[in-house]
Amino acid sequence: MSETPENFETETVADAPAPAPASAPAAAAPAGYSGSAPRGDRPPRRDGRGDSRGEGRGEGRGEGRGGRDFRSRRKVCAFCVDRGRIIDYKDASRLRRFLSDRAKIEPRRKTGTCAKHQRRLSTALKRARFLALLPYTGIHLRNADRGA
Repeated sequence: MSETPENFETETVADAPAPAPASAPAAAAPAGYSGSAPRGDRPPRRDGRGDSRGEGRGEGRGEGRGGRDFRSRRKVCAFCVDRGRIIDYKDASRLRRFLSDRAKIEPRRKTGTCAKHQRRLSTALKRARFLALLPYTGIHLRNADRGA
């Protein structure tokens, strides 16, 4: 039959360890694993982002990795700011600012005009095009710059 080795001790029910309470972790974490370690015990991040407390970021604006702050600033409508400024289809030099290099009407997100003035601006640009004050295509824009 099976014999037990000489140095083998058998445990009795009284010698058995007590079961762990339900609130204690079931198994210990492997060595070198700090998954549940508090945030203060972690080494600093290597990618420069820091943690949620602001570490790794510049103290003031623009003091990050690149040194520049690229947060978008809210554009204001030039026509709302200057109340006396009206949108006139005959003022081609002012309207030309709202055309792209390909003579397309620039969108609101780029020029910053409000919806009301963007509608009036597009109507004025179309009228100026119809009367040949402004070009329909970018080729005419480039030719006008060379010739004049």
